[in-house]
Amino acid sequence: MDNENERPIRHVVVVGGGSAGWITAGLIAAGNACRPNSPIKVTLVESPRVGTIGVGEGTWPTMRTTLHALGIPESIFLDACSATFKQGTRFVDWVTGGGADDVYYHPFTAPAGDPGTDVAAWWRHERPGLSFTDAVSAQGMVCDRSLGPKQAQTPEYAGVLNYAYHLDAGKFASLLTDHCTRTLGVQHVLDHITEINSAENGDIASLETTSCGAIAGDLFIDCSGMRSMLLGEHFGVPFMDKSDILFNDTALAVQAPYADPGAPIESQTISTARSFGWIWDIGLVARRGIGYVYSSRHGNDDEAAAILEDYLRSIGTPSEAIPAPRKISFTPGHRERFWHRNCVAVGMSAGFIEPLEASALVMVELSARMISEELPANRRIMDIVSRRFNQKFRYRWERIIDFLKLHYVLSRRDDSEYWRDNRSRASAPDHLLDLIELWRYRPPGQSDFPHLDEIFSAASHQYVLYGMAPEFAAGRARPSQAQCSKARELYDSNVRTASQCLAKLPPNRTLLQQIARHGLPAAG
Repeated sequence: MDNENERPIRHVVVVGGGSAGWITAGLIAAGNACRPNSPIKVTLVESPRVGTIGVGEGTWPTMRTTLHALGIPESIFLDACSATFKQGTRFVDWVTGGGADDVYYHPFTAPAGDPGTDVAAWWRHERPGLSFTDAVSAQGMVCDRSLGPKQAQTPEYAGVLNYAYHLDAGKFASLLTDHCTRTLGVQHVLDHITEINSAENGDIASLETTSCGAIAGDLFIDCSGMRSMLLGEHFGVPFMDKSDILFNDTALAVQAPYADPGAPIESQTISTARSFGWIWDIGLVARRGIGYVYSSRHGNDDEAAAILEDYLRSIGTPSEAIPAPRKISFTPGHRERFWHRNCVAVGMSAGFIEPLEASALVMVELSARMISEELPANRRIMDIVSRRFNQKFRYRWERIIDFLKLHYVLSRRDDSEYWRDNRSRASAPDHLLDLIELWRYRPPGQSDFPHLDEIFSAASHQYVLYGMAPEFAAGRARPSQAQCSKARELYDSNVRTASQCLAKLPPNRTLLQQIARHGLPAAG
């Protein structure tokens, strides 16, 4: 028996803080180290010299499960992170580039009848003047009125409608740091890593630090950001550049005050397309996080800054309150593999595409969850787990790229080289082009996304497809009488649900104020 391969995994060392590092450390600790008599120890090493990017302010509904698993009460999270409720994304000017009708939603609540019932064909034939979202979901109408997804009496992490959060990334990292160290027993080492020491078998043996000496471990999690100190620099795992598919590589970000402190808080991320990129607008309690992400090949920084400033003025930001933007540069892509030997990368160490659809934090959550749930018993088992991890996350990165590119390929904008290049079939993956051809004759369905834990479901693809190209739903034969009857029944049910939601759900800001005063009932 190879004693080295049978050596149990006892010490997990996370390199890097921020949301990625602390979510990962916290989930591993909550799922393993906090068990009675557990031998597992989790240490997070964070350099005081290195800051975090701090603009990951949009999440998915999965964050509710993550926070609950960490043991953080929802009302405490909302208050500590200046967080607000997010119910999806509103896309503006993505289809034609202008006009009051160039708006569609990707909400978090699945369409009526999903999965299994094709409402789209009936909708296009019978309700052509209504948006697809409004025909199959109440959530777009709720977002139009800046309403919350629940009532103040709804238990924490439960909702009338599906929801996620907008949050202050810096405050979120602080909350996680405090909770993970105080409650979950994560050891926090503030020190600078000077060297990575290798074992005889090629694994990482320890990290050499300035003040604490060598920190040995059995499994090392690389959350060092774009630098990818362990997986990229130490092990030399190649980076797969995807800028031939997704062109955005730069962002200008600002934090802007509300023009009116009591203004409604939007219940969704707003994504507004511009000539060579798009603007995100995220509403927190006391400010908005706004940025322009764009392709440096299609426009320069001065042009981008002017576009961002013009947007800030359009929402009423006073000239004297417009801050200087912070520039962030990135290369869209991901590592060739994510778990190599006894090192696994999470967050930007593994890859980053662009902030569209807020996929960065959900990949952190999914990575951390799998590591925690399948934490290897020993070094031999680690090789099995790593192969499974690499296979699953390679598939997930490919599906994210497909889904994001779908937004660009479906656009009809022809006002700049950026949009013409993005719409070109030459820049789209073959897998995506095949799906688009299929969807001309049938709706996106489960056969297109066979995994139980798909990163983007068929429902998400329907919202984007029919939001941007509603004619796809009319390309099929008129639905049968039985199909029409079922679709009409689902539509009528959605109308009733929407009416109830609009009558009973409070404005987002009012709901957050009520929660701040009284908290939320504990989950049953």
